[in-house]
Amino acid sequence: MMSYNFTDHYDKTFLLKNMMGPNAMRIAEELDASLNICPDMRLLDLGCGCGLSTIYYAENYPVDIIAADLWISPTDNYRRFVERGIDKRVTPIHIDATESLPFAERYFDLLISIDAYHYFGCDEMMLKKLTPHIKSGGKIAVVVPGLKKDFNDDIPDELKPFWQENMNLFSCDWWQTLWQKEAGIKIDCCREMDCCEAAWADWLACPNPYAQNDIKMMAAEGGNYFNLVMIIATAL
Repeated sequence: MMSYNFTDHYDKTFLLKNMMGPNAMRIAEELDASLNICPDMRLLDLGCGCGLSTIYYAENYPVDIIAADLWISPTDNYRRFVERGIDKRVTPIHIDATESLPFAERYFDLLISIDAYHYFGCDEMMLKKLTPHIKSGGKIAVVVPGLKKDFNDDIPDELKPFWQENMNLFSCDWWQTLWQKEAGIKIDCCREMDCCEAAWADWLACPNPYAQNDIKMMAAEGGNYFNLVMIIATAL
């Protein structure tokens, strides 16, 4: 694997052009330290966006990856993967995670989802759908934007102008409670990530209009409420 400073030395123009939220490559790099990725593993990157997390793992490990996303076309991602020289080991596909998944049971060694799972995985049925596709002893590793403490119905005044019902931001405790309902996994860890501030700063530096809209929200938040939640489980 490359050095832990991989992201800091990466092509920043490429990163800024392809981010869709807090820097997925920086998040993938920290998540990597909690995984034991071996050669020839088969990975599913679920909700890969423009493929930054896929690129990180493909450029650091000799593994095969299915890069699946709903919003970004496989053709666009394939072009990026060709540009990076990883297209022989990465298969881009279009997928709606809320529908039936087109994979064999016990097919993947590792499922990764970064900056995406909160859009489709906030109920106990999603894990029941995903777990059968992971080998026994394989890992499910998810990172989502979250909260240091759940708001429930008490949204801080400074965040009310920005808050939307479908933001799906929850605490580590909330996610752990949800995942504990799934009998097919054992939770290894659920914690805040250290790279939260840096990953958000990378995103806010993007020309992406959504990033520019988030600048005022993050200024109002002031480091008091948001975090990144990492949860890793072993399939039984």
